[in-house]
Amino acid sequence: MSMIACILPDPSLVEQAHQTFQHGHNDIQIEVGLMEDGVKQAAKLAEEGFEVFISRGRTAQLINNGNPEWSVVEIPFTVLDVFQTIKRSNLYGKNIGVIAFAPMIAGLDYFSMVMDTSIRFYPLNNEDEIESVVLQAVADDIDMIVGGAVICTVANRHNVPFSVIESSPESIRQAAQEAKNIALAKQKEKTKGNLFRVVLDYAYDGIISVDAKGQITIFNPVAERITKIAAAKAVGRNIQEILPNFEFNQVLSTQKEDLAQLLIINNEQVVCNKVPLRVNNEVVGVVINFQNVTKFQQMEAKLRRRLFSSGHVASMRFNDIIGTSRQIQNSISLARDFAKTDSAILILGETGTGKEVFAQSIHNGSNRNKGPFVALNCAALPEQILESELFGYVGGAFTGASQKGKAGLFEVAHGGTLFLDEIGEMTSVTQGKLLRVLQEKQVMRVGSDRVTPIDVRIISATNRPLKQLVNEKKFRADLYYRLDVLQLRLYPLRDRNEDVIALAQFFLKKHATNMKRRLKFSSNALKELTHHNWPGNIRELQNVVERILATLKGSKIDTAIVKMHLEEQLDGEIKLQLKNAEMEDIRRALLLSRGKHAEAAKILGISRVTLWRRLKKMKI
Repeated sequence: MSMIACILPDPSLVEQAHQTFQHGHNDIQIEVGLMEDGVKQAAKLAEEGFEVFISRGRTAQLINNGNPEWSVVEIPFTVLDVFQTIKRSNLYGKNIGVIAFAPMIAGLDYFSMVMDTSIRFYPLNNEDEIESVVLQAVADDIDMIVGGAVICTVANRHNVPFSVIESSPESIRQAAQEAKNIALAKQKEKTKGNLFRVVLDYAYDGIISVDAKGQITIFNPVAERITKIAAAKAVGRNIQEILPNFEFNQVLSTQKEDLAQLLIINNEQVVCNKVPLRVNNEVVGVVINFQNVTKFQQMEAKLRRRLFSSGHVASMRFNDIIGTSRQIQNSISLARDFAKTDSAILILGETGTGKEVFAQSIHNGSNRNKGPFVALNCAALPEQILESELFGYVGGAFTGASQKGKAGLFEVAHGGTLFLDEIGEMTSVTQGKLLRVLQEKQVMRVGSDRVTPIDVRIISATNRPLKQLVNEKKFRADLYYRLDVLQLRLYPLRDRNEDVIALAQFFLKKHATNMKRRLKFSSNALKELTHHNWPGNIRELQNVVERILATLKGSKIDTAIVKMHLEEQLDGEIKLQLKNAEMEDIRRALLLSRGKHAEAAKILGISRVTLWRRLKKMKI
């Protein structure tokens, strides 16, 4: 149903309206109501949800004045309508009196000259004149009165023939279509209004709108909760009367937004934004939105945790660390104590001793375990890329940068832990920028001038003698003391032989299960593993176990196969050491000869061609 009602002032018009609405507008409800009765009928229908009314004459005017929220479409009187009614009335007499309100018959007397009927026009200014005007028409020997429905009752009382001016079907259809257009427009506005209301009611922000004079026009539920003022008491009042802290005149005068202002409301700290409201480039008010700072921080943390859920997770815990030696148990005990603090930790240990395993375990044992764990190997990236990874960048900050920009790992790790492995490989320039972030607890993306506050715990690790690098001026002392608040030293595998057997059996079970094989070390094979020096520590041991599994044909791992793989491992290490030594000799010779190959070859005691081949092979 269209929720449109046609209220006609006279029953004689109902049949005509039904016939006209039959084609395309039969969803319009037709009622009868003259003047005040028509207004009452409209009020009753409005309670049922009707918002658009079709009527005519004085009844239409009264309905229109009855409620500003009602939309009224008036069926117009046309010249043709009046003269067709006069023509029908001509059957009852030659003297016709037209009585209607002045706007309805203005200018019609000009057209009366073209008809052979005597027509007199009696314009009305208000309802009180109807009685006297009808009597005047009777005194003028009028044979029949033509007019609106409001005249009918008085004419009948004086026994004067009367004919209601009928509207043409075209006028009725035109009014119906106009009513449909208005109803559609109102429905669209209502949809927009409801959408706007839902946005306001369910926004996380308190939202207040004021006009240019400071009168409050909007006051949403969050604003009610934070200010403890009901919207009914706030709307219509001047904002300075009830919330003097929300100064808005500056925004009106400068016509510029005022963002991120901190205010105290009812002992709650809120962050407030004030934005000018423009209509046709003219500022007509101010929209104020504000939010509890704690709520804002919770939302920010939730947003950042989305990154946490996308892969920045610490999977290892202290119970996952394998080993029973006194050294490893002491390291675990100390790390558990460190996990209870929020201080920076420096983990020292050779390659492969499990520095990241300890870093993850510390994170999971801390009160930051619900936040992200972000790891970065500082030796794996060139300086410029390392800087953009750590601090992020804005769109177009450098060639090849994403146009959308990218958050740095400090931002990603907010509320959690950032693990910086191989920190000793970081260049002095990046060291300085890292120090500034640690001191100020805020980060600035590459190419930006805005800073972002961060809350990150730093765990760094290195296999280099960092204190020695500080003494040699190769690592910044101020950064070193920022990182080395708590120090955890991990011992190499050669110093805790009793852990070799436990680790070997753990790796065997792990990889054999994946391969769906049931294997075991012989006692002598395990003993042979303990005799190895393990320069690559736990990582090297895991690699050896995997190589044994890849080549083993039977189900038992004996001493022979262990020795074979350990010798291969040793040969590889010796070759690597020799290659490194040879490369170092060539570099030294080139340095002494200032890059001249002929002189470098003489220093090395080899031919120039041999030197060229070795350089090519070593890719120097």
